[in-house]
This record gives sequence, structure tokens and C-alpha cells, in this order.
Amino acid sequence: MMPSPVPLSRDLVLVGGGHAHALVLRMWGMEPLPGARLTVIDPNPVAPYSGMLPGMVAGHYRQRDLEIDLVRLARFAGARLIVGAACGIDAGARRITLGDGREIGYDVASVDVGVHARMPGLPGFAEHGLAVKPLGPFAARWEAFVAEVAAGREAPGAAVIGGGIAGVEVALAMAHRLRQAAGRADVSLIERAPQIAPGGPVLRPRLMRALADMGVRVRTGARVAEVRSDAVLLEGGEAVPARLTVGAAGARAHEWLAQTGLPVTQDGFVRVAADMRVEGQDALFAVGDCAHLGHAPRPKAGVFAVRVAPVLRDNLRAVLCGGQTRAFRPQRDYLKLVSLGERRAVAEKLGIAFSGRLLWRWKDRIDRAFMDKFDPLPQMRAEPLPRLRALSGEVDDEPMCGGCGAKVAPEVLRGAIAGPGDDAAVIETGGVRQVLSTDHLRAFTEDHGLMARIAALHALGDIWAMGARPQAALVSVTLPRMSEALQARSMTEIMAGARAALAPAGAQIVGGHSSMGAEASIGFALTGIVEGEAITLAGGRPGDALILTRPIGSGTLLAADMRGVAEGRDIVALFNRLVEPQGDAAALLSGAHAMTDVTGFGLAGHLRNMCRESGVAAWIDPEAVPPMPGAEALAARGLRSTIWAANRRAAPVAGLGEGGRAALMHDPQTAGGLLAAVAAGEADALVARLREAGHGAARIGGIEDGVPGAVRCGAVAG
Repeated sequence: MMPSPVPLSRDLVLVGGGHAHALVLRMWGMEPLPGARLTVIDPNPVAPYSGMLPGMVAGHYRQRDLEIDLVRLARFAGARLIVGAACGIDAGARRITLGDGREIGYDVASVDVGVHARMPGLPGFAEHGLAVKPLGPFAARWEAFVAEVAAGREAPGAAVIGGGIAGVEVALAMAHRLRQAAGRADVSLIERAPQIAPGGPVLRPRLMRALADMGVRVRTGARVAEVRSDAVLLEGGEAVPARLTVGAAGARAHEWLAQTGLPVTQDGFVRVAADMRVEGQDALFAVGDCAHLGHAPRPKAGVFAVRVAPVLRDNLRAVLCGGQTRAFRPQRDYLKLVSLGERRAVAEKLGIAFSGRLLWRWKDRIDRAFMDKFDPLPQMRAEPLPRLRALSGEVDDEPMCGGCGAKVAPEVLRGAIAGPGDDAAVIETGGVRQVLSTDHLRAFTEDHGLMARIAALHALGDIWAMGARPQAALVSVTLPRMSEALQARSMTEIMAGARAALAPAGAQIVGGHSSMGAEASIGFALTGIVEGEAITLAGGRPGDALILTRPIGSGTLLAADMRGVAEGRDIVALFNRLVEPQGDAAALLSGAHAMTDVTGFGLAGHLRNMCRESGVAAWIDPEAVPPMPGAEALAARGLRSTIWAANRRAAPVAGLGEGGRAALMHDPQTAGGLLAAVAAGEADALVARLREAGHGAARIGGIEDGVPGAVRCGAVAG
């Protein structure tokens, strides 16, 4: 995203990626508010569309068909996505607390965290039950269960607790899917009320017929006493056999909302006024299923979340700009479409019910139309390039990457600095041997705390690669132009993230420097203590094996994320990998003959530097090099980081060829793995120990006699 010509002055935070917030993000991307910094907080990289959940259970949709990619959507909206679970709101201090202890300040905020179907008060449910919401854990467990049934390793028996509309839909969908997998199904629907669908009397007769046709056994007036691994025990002693028990007994508010001090209903839903502001609050909104419309109570239905989105967007902008809000007036009645397991549905509106296959196709069209709003996202017109401009030479028009993808080309550095040098300088003072290094990253995420953690661990890689113990750190921060309030919030996030990475490694922050500029960047200067001799680039010996401690592909993934074409799950998986420290890996590799951390020059470039300094050649097996999830496919599509072409020119690999895996050999890495040359006889045992410690390590090649710096393709035996 290009820096805004208007300084950032107000923080808008969306807590949760529910339907209303997803639509607000889409609208914001098409018409952002200058000067407002938009943040979205959600525990997952995707947000599920609940309207398609029964179809997924029945096998008509894949899980990804009903997931909104929040990473991609946030990028489109110019928002920063913080992947974390909110657990508290201090409306007085205007601060949101996350489960990991982080705090995010706001000027205006909105809550859209949905509901859950967990049953904490029911004995055995936590151990043996499965809540239909949240979607992620439910979908994974359901698909695994169906696979076991299809393979004949599990009986097709299940029970659904809760006979409301949602429970009926899930029970019918499960019965249909299990019939497809095993040829039969044994599904029970358990409802404590005297009848199913207490809120849908008009639909009830048709739903009862559908359940009977699908062979679902209905138990009404039944109270559940306990959930066991193989049955649901009812009050009175009856045991309902079930190899999988699903909870769908109504929508429950998240417990933490009632602990915020905000006004809530007796069952924990946040009370809001007509303009969707929380009662008594002038800068806090709540929408979706977690909110209770005191002025116009309505059932928990996605249609209201969709209808409220334009009103919410307008009201958020109004409060940010000092304007007037407007009321949300939900319709009194709406079309209710209920799936019947197979590709049939029943509908009701104005007291009239009707059913058939045509209705399922209608529902499918409505659901897919909603999801089509987010994939693909609208193509926004880019600013035209100047008609008259200087010849570009080797400079292309693609946006510049963040992280190590923004490094200066290796041949340029080699011409300006004598030799590649080691990862850190070795200095000796008063008999104490230290290493000294500095590293600096252009931001690739606006989650400042996350970016600081990654930048710190990236810088620590130089210290660990030298076999040193981290000691002290200086922090260097550049922030885009923003108000003092936003500066304070940003610096708080950055310093908390930096300490979270440095303190466990033994490094203490002793000072630093800050400034404002065109964009955010974070850097660290570090010292470390060396016990004995430092591990350098120069110790590689012919016959050594090469070990890499981490998969590659971060540069490709970050380039794809910047262009809005990466999968959100892959980006979050990447970030989770990049915040894993490697001090323990360095300790395991302390006997290496030579070691470096793989960063901006890519695996081939850093291996070439090691070979030059050691006076040897090397071979590498691209098929043995593990890629980050999603990276190889993106590279095969032609996605490249800014410095990739320069890396390939600087470090050719004989016999490498083309293709996605080959391209990743030159991919610039941010917080990349350690590359170590070790005695061949120790390599396999070291890889095993690294993997046991949680590192994605692999034996990827070896050192050999030859032209210093030459690298060729080979094959790892085995």
C-alpha cells in the first residue's frame, strides 16, 4: 500500500471478522478514509460464512468454499491484520486485550465476534463433544470422522444436541454425508423442548418429514446428562449411541464479553442502540450475533449482519470525522432457507412454507453470490505512470518487497564492500570475545508487534550463526507520519514485540533510535559473547554435509501477499514459522565447521559465500530442500521477490533448470534457517535432533573439492 499523503491520526479497530466486518473491509478498500489507520483482530486467517455450513457438512462444498480470506481482504482494505483472540475491552482506556497479553489501543472500535456452540456446563462435552461453532475445529474433526467411516474403521453413528433450525440442518447434512460414505447412517437429534424447531412452527412439519425420510431419530423432551466417547447419556439413564456428538444447542455469547463491564443481556450479548453503538459508549460499536438490538430485537441470523454493514461503515466514518450517525432499522420478516441434507431446501416467509430442489439451487446462488464479493476482490485502478520518464534500465514497475526482499543486490554490495564477510564482526576487548552485527527490515506487515518480533529474530540469526550468546541490542525504528497518540501506540507494540523475542534469547535492549519517514522499518544492532572460537564461513571441508534448519520460500510468499494473491493460511503459517527462535538449533549445531543464516541473498547465494570463504565447492539437492507451504506453487506461477533476479545472477547453480522448486533456491529469506556444514557422519543424527526440537531441518547437500564458490545440483542419497 502506498503511504497516505494524509498523516495517520485516528485508530479504527474491528474486533472479529464476522460478516458485517468483512463487508466493511471490502467497502473500506474501495473508499478508504484518509488519516484513519484500520486494524482488524481475529484469531484465524479466515472467517467462515455460516450460511454454507450445512452444505459443507453434507459434502456439497469444500471447507475453503465458505471461508473468507481475511489476510487477503485486509491487504485489499489497506488494513493491518492482527491474528489473535480478543479477551477483553477497556472502554474507558480504549484498549483491547488479546489472549497472549498484547494490548491494542483504539479511538473507535467495533465488535463482531459472533457466537459459539460450546457447552461448558455439560459433563463430558469438553472431552468428547464437538461444537458446531467455531468452524475450523468442527470442520477438521468432521472430515476426519467421515474419512474413518468411509474406510470402515468407524461406525457411521452420530448425535446432534439441539433441535433448533441449526441443529436440524446439521443432523440432516450429517445423515446425508454418512450415507454417501458408508451406505447407511445412524444419526440422532436430541432436543429438550417438546418439539423440534421451537422458533419455526410453520417449517416444523416439513422438517419432521425430512428427518424421517433421512432416517434421523428424533428425541424431544430429552435432557442430556453426560456426553461419553460412545454415547450421549440422557436424564433417566437412556444412552443414545454416538461415535461423534455435535453440539448445536443455540448461539452462546463469548463469556469474556460479560466481563468487560459493558452493558450485556442476561445471557451475555452486548446491548446496542439504534446506531449500533454500545449503550452508553460514543466510540464503541457491536454488530452481528454478539450484539443485542434493544430497539428492535431480532433472532440471530446472518441476513441482519449483511444488512447492517453499510450502516456500520457510515457510522464508523461519521464518528471518526465528528459527524452524525444514523439508525439501523432491520426488516421485521425475512426469507428463511433451510437445507435438507441432500440438494433440497425448505423456505418460509410471511407464514408460508414451501420446499424443493429449486429452492436449494436458489439458496446456493444466494450463498455463492455473497462469497463472490470476496473472491475475487474488486480490481482497483492503479495510479497511471508518468507519460514522460527516464529510461528504467533494470528497474521494473512492480512494487518493492518488504523484509529481505528489499535488500541491495549482492553484486552491488560485493563491489562496495570487500568480500561477503561473516555474519557478524568478531572483536576482542579485555580478553572477552564478542560478535557485533546489525540488521534492518522494511516492514511487510502493519502488525508492529509481530514485525518487531520477526525483525529481532532475523537479526539474532547472525549472532546464533557465529556460535555466540546474544548479549545486548539497540533498536532502530522508522514510523510513517502519524499523530503522537498513534506514535505512542505503535512504539508500545514494537517494544513489546522486540522484548518478546530478545529477552528469552538473553539479549537486553540498551537503547536505540527512532524517526518518522515514508514507511515503517525496524532494525537491530546486536552484540553476542563467544565462548571459544566463533563459527565462521571459512571452515567448510570437502566431505561435509549441509544441513538447513528451516524451509525456504518466505520471499515468494511475501511478494504474493503484497500482490494479494497468496492464501491467507499460508501467510499466517509463514509468520508463525518466522517467530520461532533458533537459539536451540544453533546450540545443536555448535560443532559445525562453518555456518551462516540464510537471508536476503537466498540459499544459493549464502551457500556460494560459504564456499568462497572456505575455498571449496558444493552440491545441493533442490528436492531435498523443504519449501514453506504454498511457496513452490506460487514460484511455479512466476511470483518473484524484488531481489530474486539479482540473486540468480550472483549465484548460479549448475544444472538447476527451471520450475518452482528451482526458483526458490534464489528466493530471499527473512529470518531464514541456519545453513551448517557438518561432519557427514553426524548429519543424520543432527537432523533428527533438530526435528525433535520442532525445526523443519533437512540434509540438503554437501561440500566438495572444486572451484571456490561453485555450486552444482546433486542428489542426497536415501
